[in-house]
Amino acid sequence: MEVLKSVSEQTASEYEMSEIKLEVSHIRKQFDREEVLKDISFQVKKGEFLAILGLSGCGKTTLLRILIGLEHPDSGSIKKDGKEISKLAPNERGMGIIFQNYALFPNMTVLDNVAYALKLKKETKASAKEIALHTLEQIGMSEHLNKKPRQLSGGQQQRVAIARTLAMNPDIVLLDEPISALDVTNREIMKQELKAIQEKFHSTMIFITHEQEEAFYLADRIMVMSEGRMEQLDTPENIFKNPANAFVRDFVVAHLEQKYESLLKCTGRMKNEFN
Repeated sequence: MEVLKSVSEQTASEYEMSEIKLEVSHIRKQFDREEVLKDISFQVKKGEFLAILGLSGCGKTTLLRILIGLEHPDSGSIKKDGKEISKLAPNERGMGIIFQNYALFPNMTVLDNVAYALKLKKETKASAKEIALHTLEQIGMSEHLNKKPRQLSGGQQQRVAIARTLAMNPDIVLLDEPISALDVTNREIMKQELKAIQEKFHSTMIFITHEQEEAFYLADRIMVMSEGRMEQLDTPENIFKNPANAFVRDFVVAHLEQKYESLLKCTGRMKNEFN
């Protein structure tokens, strides 16, 4: 099945007919009497790039940890390809995760970092090096195979972390604010590369972020969260034109409008009205 086009480029009927990869139903989670996730339900289509957007403390990282299996929900279900996975261990879920801190082994080369987990699996042990080499080539890191992480830029380290996850061929890739630690220039480069990688590998991706611009650039759909609740789940275009409530309007739309106005002011152009 081909990777999904941007949802905005599809007809509603085409999108509805797309295969459901992940179905999350009525997830709740409480820590020390504080309910951090409040009845969260959503679906992710195969090949879709879903951004989960919200302020720090809104529950988005807890939700990601529940999806990968590092936390367990108090109630609710998670189905992948129609099968319940909420009781499975992380290594049994067919998902990969890319953390904000990259989590590379400092004493290993780029090639060894990517091949390490492959060597632990019986089905990929013999071909670990070959798979790692191919994946690194696909993301443009062939020239850095024998370097250690400390010899790489932040953006290059991020690419190694992405390659390590993609080499495991996960059904779904989860990304926990993976570019927030980069400087502005590398962040812009990595946004473009993440989208290109997703399309090249036909990956289903769920991306956690607190940056509105990142979500709007990368995502086919955006889930806006606040205080453990899902405020709106829709395409970037629909969220911008039809915010579901005051929080979405203030947190998403007003922020983007202000940034646009600032850019116009910096370039000396007249302020244009939004359509």
